[in-house]
Amino acid sequence: MRTKLVKIEDTDHIKEEELQEAAQIIRDGGLVAFPTETVYGLGANALDEQAARKIYEAKGRPSDNPLIAHVSSLEELKPLVKEIPEAAKKLMDAFWPGPMTMIFPKSGVVPYGTTGGLDTVAVRMPSDPVARALISLAGVPIAAPSANTSGRPSPTTAQHVWQDMEGKIEMILDGGPVGIGLESTIVDVTGEIPTILRPGAVTMEMLKKVLGDVKMDPAILGPLKEDVKPKAPGMKYRHYAPKANLTLVEGEQETVVSEINRRVREKLEQGFKVGVICTDETKNCYPSGELRSLGIRAKEETIAHNLFAVLREFDDLQVDYIYSESFSDASLGQAIMNRLTKAAGYHIIHV
Repeated sequence: MRTKLVKIEDTDHIKEEELQEAAQIIRDGGLVAFPTETVYGLGANALDEQAARKIYEAKGRPSDNPLIAHVSSLEELKPLVKEIPEAAKKLMDAFWPGPMTMIFPKSGVVPYGTTGGLDTVAVRMPSDPVARALISLAGVPIAAPSANTSGRPSPTTAQHVWQDMEGKIEMILDGGPVGIGLESTIVDVTGEIPTILRPGAVTMEMLKKVLGDVKMDPAILGPLKEDVKPKAPGMKYRHYAPKANLTLVEGEQETVVSEINRRVREKLEQGFKVGVICTDETKNCYPSGELRSLGIRAKEETIAHNLFAVLREFDDLQVDYIYSESFSDASLGQAIMNRLTKAAGYHIIHV
């Protein structure tokens, strides 16, 4: 298959003709990668079970890992769900369009091939103008997990998508680098108390301001058992992982720096290529290894924005081991740590 790359010249003034072919591919059951404000998504008609199967095949994604259906308006949501709880209405008013997905009881129109066999459906309304325009033009909800090979770091540029999906899908829409860099917050609104299934840019604190009572699914803190079906994308399987062995080091900053430097020296002496993930505050503390700063601790959005790109850069450098500093688990840091711990396969050293 030949993959066509289409550059969107001006994302603030999108020309309908730039998206016509992509919309037709979606309607015809094909696959199109497109930008959102979180990461690039791999899109197909969410109401077409065969099209959904193509997503799983292109990504190498387990079929019990549910997909998120993307809509461009509230009217497009209604046919997909049995009901819209009051909590969901409040969250929509506050955070849609934006980086938040909600889990609803699904209607009969949504195939089980899209929901991973579940009786619920995950739905999001992205704020990215290219994504919104494509969904509207296609005239169908678009199922779209991240546009990467399953398990790899999520793509934040069209080039990242090309690396993983060239020859596997019909088209990639290049809308430039994404804004946030981490996947959406997922909130289950089917129960009595709304539950966060995946942390993201819409934080626990933000949700509590709107709803009051919100809880965190315990699966966020550790891996699900093999016999458990995931309620949302990214809950069960190793995700976001670089090819290298990644280890998180937690503790006081001075002790963490010392431990990482010790381990880097050890691996270098053994002949391995080693990467270090740090921040601008500590980048001068590491004399050895391939050093990459994620940004400024006081500005968590910089850390989130750069995380996946740095993990992919280490893949390009073919490092064998990566040691990463850890981050606060408050606010956006919770989402950052969620992605890092999954990328590390929960391999964490406490010093």
